[in-house]
Amino acid sequence: MYMTSTERMKDKIETFSGFGDTGHGGITRFSLSPEALAARKEWVRRCEALGMKVFSDDMANLYAVLEGSDPSLPAIYSGSHCDSVRQGGNYDGILGVLSALEVAETIVRENIPHKHNYVCMIWTNEEGADYEPAMMSSGVVCHKFDKDKMLASVSHSTGRTFGEALAESGYVGSEANRIGSDKCAALLELHIEQGPVLEAEKKDIGVVEGVCGMINYEFTFVGQADHAGTTPMKYRKDALYAACKVIQYLHDEFDKLDKKLVYTTGKISCHPNIHTIIPDLVKFTLDARHQDPAVVQQCIDIIKKIPSEVEKCAFSYEEAWSRATVAFHKPYVDFVEESAKELGYPSMRMYSGPGHDAQFAADIVPTTMIFVPSDGGHSHCELEHTPVENCKKGADVLLNTVLKIDAAI
Repeated sequence: MYMTSTERMKDKIETFSGFGDTGHGGITRFSLSPEALAARKEWVRRCEALGMKVFSDDMANLYAVLEGSDPSLPAIYSGSHCDSVRQGGNYDGILGVLSALEVAETIVRENIPHKHNYVCMIWTNEEGADYEPAMMSSGVVCHKFDKDKMLASVSHSTGRTFGEALAESGYVGSEANRIGSDKCAALLELHIEQGPVLEAEKKDIGVVEGVCGMINYEFTFVGQADHAGTTPMKYRKDALYAACKVIQYLHDEFDKLDKKLVYTTGKISCHPNIHTIIPDLVKFTLDARHQDPAVVQQCIDIIKKIPSEVEKCAFSYEEAWSRATVAFHKPYVDFVEESAKELGYPSMRMYSGPGHDAQFAADIVPTTMIFVPSDGGHSHCELEHTPVENCKKGADVLLNTVLKIDAAI
């Protein structure tokens, strides 16, 4: 078994933590911002120092090639994203980029033989924190999003379009350079778990079998606005009270389903939102996620049972968006598990709740993911942290999985 370097991983993490440093232990590094471009420049410098050839595609996704003994074979890709949410952490996305780079550096420094080209990569705008939507460039490359619509996306912070920022970035390449089924034997993405399970279960490695399916609904309640002091309770059409009853109903019914189901009421609006007026219009969202499509369908069936009138208020709902469960390439999932076992790193199989570029890529290339623990389950915040020893273990598993794939195909 081959091993990566703790010291080199620490150097990489500390260096890239400086690009967009908030001064409070985290970063703000929006896609194509000066901070993100600085991180890309440093990544390119390090790749080229290892003798890798760097190029980009039309969405500014970056690729760095470490040539194998038989370059005619389809390549093995690994990477993630380097952009962050506002006041995010130093591990989400970027750890996958740095782990892929550490694998390349280990191969070079230890002269590890490999047949296939090994390609490190950076996806552009995974978070969608400044230019919506999330997973923008992987969505374009994997035929999920219309490119022209994505180029027209407007920055929340600068008012520029994504197309304008892309053109000014200096990283726009050829569409022919995109990752694709004809040139890719495998895509591996290492990522922090972004949840508390691995830490709680005392596991070093998450063997990711896929990404959970999810639904997102918006519920609307229409009542009657009246004076809070003069309207008797029995005459009221209180939209907020009706909404509360439905929220409780959904929680009670969903709790009867599989324990792996997670669901969230994350957004609520109340009109007129004045303390002396009975609410007449209330909306809230529901996000539900599970790996089994049958459980997701049970959630939908529960929603459909809600009557059109609740506590004398009109009720309606609509699906905002959804995604189907994504299953990763089983032979590569098995390789991840085998590598962890051979290295002596405790692991467990799991599904990802959050979305990742890998879930889109799985439609066009054989894909899998590796998770490492998140302290306290924290992510998308400045408390986000994974000890360097865990980062190194993840990189070890990534390295040996790459070599297993290289030998097998």
